Amino acid sequence: MSWQPSTDPELGDRKSCDALDLVIVPRMRDIGAFSVHRALPHEKRRMVGPFIFFDQMGPATQAPGQGMDVRPHPHIGLATVTYLFNGAIRHRDSEGNIEDILPGAMNLMTAGSGIAHSERTPDMQRRDGQRIFGIQSWVALPAAHEETAPGFQHFAAESLPLIEDTDISARIIAGQAFGAASHVKTLSDWFYVDVMLAAGAKAPLDPDYEERAIYVAEGEIELAGKRFEASQLLVFKPGQRITVTATKPSRLMFLGGAALEGPRHIWWNFVSSSKERIEQAKEDWKQGRFKRVPNETEFIPLPDK
Repeated sequence: MSWQPSTDPELGDRKSCDALDLVIVPRMRDIGAFSVHRALPHEKRRMVGPFIFFDQMGPATQAPGQGMDVRPHPHIGLATVTYLFNGAIRHRDSEGNIEDILPGAMNLMTAGSGIAHSERTPDMQRRDGQRIFGIQSWVALPAAHEETAPGFQHFAAESLPLIEDTDISARIIAGQAFGAASHVKTLSDWFYVDVMLAAGAKAPLDPDYEERAIYVAEGEIELAGKRFEASQLLVFKPGQRITVTATKPSRLMFLGGAALEGPRHIWWNFVSSSKERIEQAKEDWKQGRFKRVPNETEFIPLPDK
């Protein structure tokens, strides 16, 4: 992505209007510790690039002594991306990885042929309380890599490229954007960027990737004379440069990538190009054939439906 805004604002706005394909208003779900806004999958749009699941966690305040306890559960055929604006989550998985996820860090767990993990509030934040706010997304793997060995990458916030100007900053979580590239290794062509704008600032979304979307995490933006508030996912058609303007201080997630070679099935925490593979994963979890998460004795049973 280039940094400069369009040289013709009216032309840029008109193109932006033509390029907007769908506006998704996420549905709310209560998961116990807090509520989430679920934008993907959606009945009108299953995926954006390889992004097949997109949840906004919070914002929510956890009082001292309270916390999040997502017991060990399984995944196949995808990579989880956990990215926080506020708070902390402790990740543990069946490959022995333990990491406290902090704001601005990139946490990428590749499930591939199968992995289990838990997500809990770290001890200090549980003791003192915290504000939790962030995004958890799943990226479906290409068919050739669906059965790859499980893997884990973690990059602290300071190790990710950060592009800053007077009224805009952009942290490149994955892929390439704003003339910079993340060091995160991906199994397909996708990008993910945390963009912060002051009121009145503009940000470009170039046509470098086949499928693209902007999620408004905080604030409000204007596009072609229309305003879009927080917790909305704007999905764009390919091939045109987009420019958005913040009408108030805003935080946006730019995301997308190349479309996968075919559709994906999703059931509970399993993603695959094969329904039979999902049935196998169900039975494997039910029969205890996934590796266990070290130092965890609990687990989430296979749902009835």
